[in-house]
Amino acid sequence: MHASQGRSAGLGLALASAFAFGGSGVAAKPLIEAGLDPLHVVWLRVAGAALIMLPVAWRHRDLLRRKPALLVGFGLLAVAGVQAFYFASISRIPVGVALLIEYLAPALVLGWVRFVQRRPVTRAAALGVLLAAGGLSCVVQIWSGLSFDLVGLLLALAAACCQVGYFVLSDQGSDEAEQADPLGVIAYGLLIGAVVLTVVARPWGMDWAILGGSADMDGSSVPAWLLLGWIVLIATVLAYVTGVISVRRLSPQVAGVVACLEAVVATVLAWVLLGEHLDAPQILGGALVLFGAFIAQSSTPKAPPSDPVAASRGDSGAVAGGDSEAVAVGDSGAGVVGRDEKELSAGRTGP
Repeated sequence: MHASQGRSAGLGLALASAFAFGGSGVAAKPLIEAGLDPLHVVWLRVAGAALIMLPVAWRHRDLLRRKPALLVGFGLLAVAGVQAFYFASISRIPVGVALLIEYLAPALVLGWVRFVQRRPVTRAAALGVLLAAGGLSCVVQIWSGLSFDLVGLLLALAAACCQVGYFVLSDQGSDEAEQADPLGVIAYGLLIGAVVLTVVARPWGMDWAILGGSADMDGSSVPAWLLLGWIVLIATVLAYVTGVISVRRLSPQVAGVVACLEAVVATVLAWVLLGEHLDAPQILGGALVLFGAFIAQSSTPKAPPSDPVAASRGDSGAVAGGDSEAVAVGDSGAGVVGRDEKELSAGRTGP
């Protein structure tokens, strides 16, 4: 009974995490269109979340001594890189399209496994990659000569590449007896990301008056501070924490499958709240991307004990791994690496 209740609670938390992450782009785009630079929105999101997570960082301050490379890598890739590239992409292309492109991350990780680590991949994994690539061609309507902004597409692809970098980094040392606490990694990742983004975004030049006004959401006026509050509290802090807890209550693979709903949530919310309609081929293509990502992440070969390998899950929603090793990562660019029921979790990067 208790196990069943715990699993049900974990499923609810995983759904809440997918919904929270999926809504970040919908809340951010009106702020960008109101005049805020995408980098400034990213800085506000990360800095606000880092401030809230300060007590957690203090509690796990020993991580600065034990895992400095992991913290820096997570801050640069899973937080600063993914968030900056994703928000920059949604300023030029629809939210749903940007997030679906990030779901190429599992395919890119498989490429790393096959060509860099020189390990074989299964036929099912290769099929998943082909399905994801074919679905993406439908989403961006490649037969129309890329009807979307090419720069926006490249920015979204860069976000996926940042996720891949984190997947590879997160596997290093994942078989150690003393692993980093997941909440501590999240807290310090946000702090490091905030520092990096402060240098890059230069928030002192931001038009702060915009936050005191309102933003247009498909014809409706919404207070800018309310949108920012949603991005910081719901789409970042709540999304990361519920994602971590859900993975601990469920297996990483189950939590990863549920996280695939993130792209669906983002697309539906963008459709309803922003009026970003997708036609039938794009909807079909999105379904193929998700299905291909699911097959790819669930078919990654299990690494031998002496040769750990990065498993994968797309930005923001794909998970790969064997019984003793798995990585779960979503929108925000974060991941969960576990061995023998010990997991390193750092949430998602996507929006």
